[in-house]
Amino acid sequence: MTKVKDVDTRGTQHCETTALGVLLRHQGLDLSEPMLFGLGSGLSFIYWDSKNMGFPFLGGRVKPFDLTRNLATRLGLELLVQETTSPRKAWENVAATIDAGHPVGLQLDSYHLDYFRSKVHFGGHIVAMYGYDDHDAYLVDTDQQGGAVSTSLTTLAQARSARGPMTAKHRSFTLTAPRSLPSPQSRIIPAITACADAFLNPPIANVGHRGIAKAGKLVRAWLQRTDNPQRDLPQAALLMEKAGTGGAMFRNLYRDFLAECTDLLDSSHLRTGHALYAEAATLWTQAAALITKAGESGDAQCLEQAGTVLCDLSRVEREAMQALSRLGSETPSGATAGGTSTDRS
Repeated sequence: MTKVKDVDTRGTQHCETTALGVLLRHQGLDLSEPMLFGLGSGLSFIYWDSKNMGFPFLGGRVKPFDLTRNLATRLGLELLVQETTSPRKAWENVAATIDAGHPVGLQLDSYHLDYFRSKVHFGGHIVAMYGYDDHDAYLVDTDQQGGAVSTSLTTLAQARSARGPMTAKHRSFTLTAPRSLPSPQSRIIPAITACADAFLNPPIANVGHRGIAKAGKLVRAWLQRTDNPQRDLPQAALLMEKAGTGGAMFRNLYRDFLAECTDLLDSSHLRTGHALYAEAATLWTQAAALITKAGESGDAQCLEQAGTVLCDLSRVEREAMQALSRLGSETPSGATAGGTSTDRS
């Protein structure tokens, strides 16, 4: 058996931030999950539907792996990504990293993993791997999936080689922190304003605040969108609340990120954004409950109510992001707002 020493295998709520936490703690950089999510400008929204989809998809974050790229850029981390079409080379890439004493991040399809209870294809799932033996791979996944878990080498290979939406070609990655890196506090404002600008100026109408408004209109007809509303509507609501989102379509994570930021930066715009995202998180949970109830009861009025909540959410989140986009125009008080470095020697 080969295992990396001194790996903190705690699982958190979201897969990508869980893996990032494992890799960065091994580098001596311990940030909370909300801080990882926020510094990676992870919050977004997309309403996606097409003829080949069984039911509409609601997403509350940026595309898989964008968060990792954003975080590495913002903190000056060295991100080494390896991809290949060869299963043999893919395994050699991972084994060599672990043999050298470093955990490694993997992007794969969670459907194939032994420990996954929900058998749904999701090619954007991300885990940290820290060991292997002749039969199994040792992984860290979300707390919901068990934290420190294992899967057979056979199923790991299947998960890594899967093709379809959001998959990558046997992607593995490592992060290396420099001895002296920017203080996370100094990167807060750029992370928040970048996230706000993307949310307020979406390239298409089903993304950002415009996408939430669109969802508010279209959700009202969801009972006609499916032959099995008892299955599809509660499943959509479950994804909004439980599928590694930290609840409320990632709004709980972003609310908690902004709360941490208010302890570090003195900003009225930041406090406004935090208060509005606390409201938004509650509204998302209400919307999910109404969608579940509509599926279980067949009551279209529940979807009318959910649509109204989503339209309110579009306004609340737009106002929140408008306030947060103005962060750069302030001069926050306190040394933590400056560009100081953290010496990690």
